[in-house]
Amino acid sequence: MSLAFAVFEQKSRLKSLLDHFSTIDDPREGWRVAHPLVEVLLLVVCGTMADCDDYEAIAAWGASHLAFLRRYLDYDHGVPGGRWLTQLMNRINPALFSAVFSAWVRETWPDRPNLIAIDGKTSRRSHDRAAGKGPLHLVSAFATTSRLVLGQEAVEGKTNELSAIPVLIDRLAEGGGLKGALVSIDAIATNAKIAQTIKDADADYLLAVKANQPSLRAETESAFAAADRLDSFVDHDKGHGRIEQRTVSVVQDADWLDGDRRFPGEYRFPDAATIIRVQSRVELADRCRFETRYYISSALLSAEQAALAVRGHWGIENRLHWVLDVVFGDDQSRLRKGHGAKNMAIVRHFAINLIRAATDRKSIKLRRKIAGWDPNYLAERLGATIR
Repeated sequence: MSLAFAVFEQKSRLKSLLDHFSTIDDPREGWRVAHPLVEVLLLVVCGTMADCDDYEAIAAWGASHLAFLRRYLDYDHGVPGGRWLTQLMNRINPALFSAVFSAWVRETWPDRPNLIAIDGKTSRRSHDRAAGKGPLHLVSAFATTSRLVLGQEAVEGKTNELSAIPVLIDRLAEGGGLKGALVSIDAIATNAKIAQTIKDADADYLLAVKANQPSLRAETESAFAAADRLDSFVDHDKGHGRIEQRTVSVVQDADWLDGDRRFPGEYRFPDAATIIRVQSRVELADRCRFETRYYISSALLSAEQAALAVRGHWGIENRLHWVLDVVFGDDQSRLRKGHGAKNMAIVRHFAINLIRAATDRKSIKLRRKIAGWDPNYLAERLGATIR
């Protein structure tokens, strides 16, 4: 590591980033390496923060900002070209890279998140028809209150999300990382195995119940119909040409959802404590739309707490998936070979967390633009202010 780095704060986000990058195994033969892996990864993360969305643009940005990069590492041979970057990023083990990301987040933002949403997203243009491969699907964990990406797990398609979720939960739970948190997941994960995995991590679950689970949905509807008294909370939202009213009600008599199975296929949920009903009325310009959704949680929630948690889950769509698509151009990425698409998705998560750490009132899009124009602004986002 460069001696220049010694003049920077010892507990900065950048130092933590470089320390974790240095733990990744380099797939190349050591005697042939001109560009150390830690230098390459710092280049890719900085370039992505600086509004570059592909390896050619990142290489060009690095060549123009070599003096900036040399503040932190040596770059004795300059920066590699875009094609070379593509080849190396295709070879890095994405599972190890993802584990490094989660470890870095835990060290850099040590406060335990209280609300965590887990959901999947498809990078639509990452398919490779010639090789018979579908597009990349990434299951991500997002701390909704701190707006922080916590981790991710890549799968071949949406139907494989169930296999990725327990792996992701176990990784996040290391060192008590999920203790006391409320973990929300859409209906694809509403089963006893996922619920038990979350409970084993000392966390509580919030799982959606949808029409594709007819027996469970019928039971939850009956629970509300039989309830003598409901704790309810009404929330209003206005914007994007619509007015929405949400009435959230809870039933805290849910122990019938736990216990031994009474017939094959019956849904059983460990430590079930609260059943939640969300009735929404949306006024549009030409019509009204009504919808009722149900959830099950192992946490004992009031109606207001349930409303906050349910609404927080959808923050992963607006504050992560939308940002990836619109600001980082994730759906337009054409990376298809090797591990390139998986690793670049993780790089974007590094960049989102660092860009979002800013305390100014600028949009993420504008922050990326300024980071590309002003090296000092980029250094601030890295948490590497010179003493």
